[in-house]
Amino acid sequence: MSIPFGAATRLVAEREIKVLVRSKGFWIGFAVVLIGLFALTVLPKVFDSPTSVAVVGDSATGTLTDAGFDVKRVDDRAAAEELVRADDVDAAVVPDGPSGVRVIALTEPPTDVLTALVTAPPVDLLDASDVSPGERQLVILVFALVFLMFGMGGAAIAQSTVTEKQTRIVEILVSTIPVRAMLAGKIAGHTLLTLCQVAVLAIAAPIALRIGGQGELLAVVAPALGWFVPFLVLGFVLLASMWAVAGSLVSRQEDLGSSMGLVMILVMGPYFGVMFFSDNATVMGVLSYVPFSAAVAMPVRLFTGSAEVWEALLSMGVLAASVAVIVLLSSRLYAGSLLRTGGKVGLAKAWARAD
Repeated sequence: MSIPFGAATRLVAEREIKVLVRSKGFWIGFAVVLIGLFALTVLPKVFDSPTSVAVVGDSATGTLTDAGFDVKRVDDRAAAEELVRADDVDAAVVPDGPSGVRVIALTEPPTDVLTALVTAPPVDLLDASDVSPGERQLVILVFALVFLMFGMGGAAIAQSTVTEKQTRIVEILVSTIPVRAMLAGKIAGHTLLTLCQVAVLAIAAPIALRIGGQGELLAVVAPALGWFVPFLVLGFVLLASMWAVAGSLVSRQEDLGSSMGLVMILVMGPYFGVMFFSDNATVMGVLSYVPFSAAVAMPVRLFTGSAEVWEALLSMGVLAASVAVIVLLSSRLYAGSLLRTGGKVGLAKAWARAD
């Protein structure tokens, strides 16, 4: 007796969720993502200690203090040189003539100190950025890494599919559950878990930013993060359907690598594309409308302020339409290859077998 499609989809989804949450690998992988998020935001603050400078007199004290240097007052040049030689400070600033100063360093000129002491002309910014270049790269890196990790996490769908084929459990399942309901259940189960993980990361991100002393960055990141969640979920559904097909085309775990290549390229391509071309407006604009890269490229453009809301809605529409098409195509290939054993199934044979 065949179970109705909706009920069968729910049963498969529940089974996938239970199997994953009982897996140590699932929790270890998610813990690595969480730890990595905190590390990216906290470690720069821990290791980026301010440059220490010994200062004789008052001429440069105010300037260096305002510039964020760790200023240590000393009595004379001899004391300043002693601190530099002992590596207790990075440089020293001592009086030189009636109104000048001289910088003392150990092996090379301290560029940051020299820059701070030079009187720069006033600067008027016509379009001031809310974030520094370092903060911008940090956020882009986090978005790209999260997409990469969740995209690669979809490989669990391929592994569970080929395991069911290898153990012949799939032959029992299809006697009561429609094949397409199995695919829908796998996608639904893994997508629901992904959504829960993203929700946890969305809660953890503000905490990590505050701990890392970048609380002001939260106001800038929050809107882009709100867009990133639905984009990531749609992107994951797109990739999940392809991971399922990759698993259905082979009958042994040993052969899975031969069918995963294209999906891995589609997961890693957007990561490298965004990381390498984040400053190229033309390339990022194109990536924002390519279904496999839109999930990360468009949120990055929204964060950097180079995209309007209507562009994000258009990109999401293109991505949603692509998800519908790819899922339909994948369901046909999945149905045509799931019960075929004895080696890798060609896409043409899987498509024909579904008729």
